[in-house]
Amino acid sequence: MEEKIDFKKLGLKVGLELHQQLDTKHKLFCKCPTKLVEEKGEFNFIRRLRPTRSELGEVDIAALFEWKRGRYYLYESYDNYTCLVEGDEEPPHELNREALEIALTVALLLNSKPVDEVHVMRKIVIDGSNTTGFQRTAVVALGGYLEDEEGIIRIQTICLEEDAARKIAEKGAEVTYRLDRLGIPLIEIATGPDIHTPEQAERVAYKIGQLLRITGKVKRGLGTIRQDLNISIEGGEKIEVKGVQKLELISKVVAYEALRQYKLLKIRDELKKRGLKEEDIVFKPIDVTEVFKETKSKILKRALKEGKKIIAQVLPGFKGILGTELQPKRRFGTELAEYAKFWGGVSGIIHTDELPSYGITVDEVSKLYEYCKADPEKDAIVIVADKEENAREALKAIVERAKYALKGIPKETRAANPDGTTRYMRPQPGAARMYPETDVPPIEITEELLRKIKENLPEKPEQKYEKFIKEYGLSKDLAKLMIKSYWLDLFEKLVKKFKGKVSPVLIATTFENTLKALRGEGVPIENIRDEIFEELFEKYAEKAIAKEAIPKILSWIAYHPEENVEKAIEALGLKRLRLEEVEKIIERIIEGKKELIMARKEKAFGAIMGLAMKELRGKVDGKTVAEIVKRKIGELLKNV
Repeated sequence: MEEKIDFKKLGLKVGLELHQQLDTKHKLFCKCPTKLVEEKGEFNFIRRLRPTRSELGEVDIAALFEWKRGRYYLYESYDNYTCLVEGDEEPPHELNREALEIALTVALLLNSKPVDEVHVMRKIVIDGSNTTGFQRTAVVALGGYLEDEEGIIRIQTICLEEDAARKIAEKGAEVTYRLDRLGIPLIEIATGPDIHTPEQAERVAYKIGQLLRITGKVKRGLGTIRQDLNISIEGGEKIEVKGVQKLELISKVVAYEALRQYKLLKIRDELKKRGLKEEDIVFKPIDVTEVFKETKSKILKRALKEGKKIIAQVLPGFKGILGTELQPKRRFGTELAEYAKFWGGVSGIIHTDELPSYGITVDEVSKLYEYCKADPEKDAIVIVADKEENAREALKAIVERAKYALKGIPKETRAANPDGTTRYMRPQPGAARMYPETDVPPIEITEELLRKIKENLPEKPEQKYEKFIKEYGLSKDLAKLMIKSYWLDLFEKLVKKFKGKVSPVLIATTFENTLKALRGEGVPIENIRDEIFEELFEKYAEKAIAKEAIPKILSWIAYHPEENVEKAIEALGLKRLRLEEVEKIIERIIEGKKELIMARKEKAFGAIMGLAMKELRGKVDGKTVAEIVKRKIGELLKNV
């Protein structure tokens, strides 16, 4: 970041909306399993979605935006993983009681007050992610709080909702969605705007995630948890940033979005200082194809060859503004380009703050200013090379966005990029997007149900910490790591499953030491599925592999995520050897190093051990190898 910012002085406010898939047997409104499929759909169908007016006669702006894009949706469905409910060919079934109880458990852990009666609502969403054109959601609890070192973080709502379909492909106007994920239960936890630094945002998200994992009832892996962020600074607007999947990206997203808003306010002040008013920015597209008829620019030559036009729009007083960096490698011109792409369907824009470039010469820029009767010292010009209708729509969107620059920060929904910057996604939805779901009956939250849940609340972190030390034999440091670990719930599941067969210490060190070491080496450990760890420790419990084989197997699986542990053992040649085989290998090594042993006596142990482990690592425990090496050296020396 190019300048140091005091986020608290900036008036930064952040609210989190955390969405976590629940690990239930069935989906939220049907009996389909909550599993994903990687094969192409068995049954496909196409739909178009359109917005409708609310009971007050209003149309949601975000829904209207999606409809204007003119898309149609291809849905992939399956015989065993989807049903008529996902296809919107059958009414939803009753709300999943297992999912409701998990949500109520989380609510009580967050000190929230459950509602008296759960009512399912419909939330309009017509981006194709749901076949119905809406998402079903229900408020489960209100209020509550989470303690943070910088103060209390209020919980506003806890909701239960259905997850969206998975976007698989996008080609032109056709978007392909897979319906396996549609309907998987999600818990949504929304905090108040009580977060004031990027680091605090990441910490709070981590704490909520830890609390969810403590229940042992949530799904794991990339895509099962998503964070949306509501970010604002003093003098600006609340901006929704969607789809932050990686926890470690949260602080970056918050910092970069706050920086963007800060820079937009500076642009506003600069434009006002220049005396610019909204009425000065008039939509007046100019066909400048003639200016570039002899151009050497490959981009423009290709457009002209395809019969497209080059249309320009003057932005009076904007000289230098479009080149202003808002976030790393993203300028104000980038924001204009995103509006042009979404509203006009064009591939991009070119503006004078970045010229000469793209093969466009200084002479052509001069001619462009002259043709448009613009001032090269004060004005900026944007050009779009596309079908005339698309180019005009794109420039119209640019003019509206440029006008808003005089106000400051437009209210919009943005998406997180992999580097932590954000991009324009769509306008923010309005209030006219929620209405009751009449096909699902309400559920009363009785005192008896709440008493049952309270009696079965999971252990608190401090209770787990004591258990990990006293019962599982973990050191204090390792116990602390496991309490905070992303793998906490899986660790406890495996310890319970392999009780008496696999040491809890080995399981814990695999998660907290082995995986961290592999990540440090650049191994993509995020590719390792949960079931792999079960298979791994199953093999270890059966004495089919040695402890030393664990890092090699996990590394191999990370690069071959579709394979299993059996295949990894075979590919790596790590099948555990019988003791007789181990003894023969060690005897051979000792025979070859007899002179060394005779010269150094017992001190030769280290050298022989090194040679033995070179051959046997991963095929037998090091402890067993050491015992045999020591015994065999002793036997040799005794018989001399």
